[in-house]
Amino acid sequence: MMRSATRTAAAMLTCACALLAACGGSAPQKVAVATSAKKVVPPPQSSAVTKMVQGTLAAKEPSGRERAIQLFREAIALDPNLWEAHYDLGVVMAGGGDLAGAEDALRRSAKLAPDAIEVVMALAEVERRRGENKEGAEILGDYLRRHPQSPDIQARYVAALRDSGQLDKAMSQARDLLVKRPGDAAALAELALCHLAKGERDMAQLLTQQARTANAKSAVAERATGLVLLAAGDDARAFAAFAKAAQYDPQDTTARLNMGSVLLRAGAYAKAEEQYRAILAVSPEDGDAKIGLAAALRGQGSRERSGKWDEARSVLEGLLAREPHNVAALFNLAVLDIEFLKRPADARPLIVRFLSDAPGDHPARAEAERYLGLLKETAK
Repeated sequence: MMRSATRTAAAMLTCACALLAACGGSAPQKVAVATSAKKVVPPPQSSAVTKMVQGTLAAKEPSGRERAIQLFREAIALDPNLWEAHYDLGVVMAGGGDLAGAEDALRRSAKLAPDAIEVVMALAEVERRRGENKEGAEILGDYLRRHPQSPDIQARYVAALRDSGQLDKAMSQARDLLVKRPGDAAALAELALCHLAKGERDMAQLLTQQARTANAKSAVAERATGLVLLAAGDDARAFAAFAKAAQYDPQDTTARLNMGSVLLRAGAYAKAEEQYRAILAVSPEDGDAKIGLAAALRGQGSRERSGKWDEARSVLEGLLAREPHNVAALFNLAVLDIEFLKRPADARPLIVRFLSDAPGDHPARAEAERYLGLLKETAK
């Protein structure tokens, strides 16, 4: 089952910038699927269920992803109404970086089982990874309107609204969630990050303190605390907060991602590399970790050690092979080619693709347009 963690990604890693992660949530729980009394749903084909179970077992094997995908597709061919098979297919494809394929499979599952909470969460997470934060928020909001007493969905909805820049709406939802779950650490942490995004640092700090008081071992609260400290320029205390988050929730790689980002800011590239490699050891297709790793390798490279730059390029190329529309990878690979490897001819199509795929308000767009102008001048 897909594990969700909200991550606020920095747009560019031209210097020592990094990917700053915010709050996460608990893994979605399976719920019964509500069906209409007027609609008779045929029982699942036993052969299809068998294929699906085989696929689930294959997906647990280190090299079983492709086999699992094949088995899930066979299950769907036998019983197109088996929503669980569509869901499992989407989760496995997302794990392999095929986000477009995952979205298609999960949308089919959602159409068959609109009340399955894990499907909604997985689909919203895929939209987040594709950079479609507003679409992800709409998916969660639609579910919440049908099921208003769904605090886990509401918590994810708050994070998605914040990620999509809908801060006032996110704050309203967070306050409503706190009425339903007074003292909820995750809701307090998200409300803090909304205030932080508005530049209201003192209020954000107060709310993170409340979150930590409400739950002294909340990884979510510690991650939010780290981000508030990072915004204040207190990198050392931010790193300590992220380390606590990793201690409180060892299964969540988000805290390590944050620790890597602090190390990048400090220029401790070798130590940052260790953090990103630790993430990839447990989550080999984590795109954010790959971008961070590429930045750490780039920082260690030089004319005498150009192999680090070549490895960084290989990491980003591998990510783009799986996620061709990953705008952070496109931009960072272009910068690597222009500024370090001196390969302007290779960089130009990357910049063009970035400008085509990146949203109009992407913070790296102006820099990308500047690079494109320079490349055009160089080509003359």
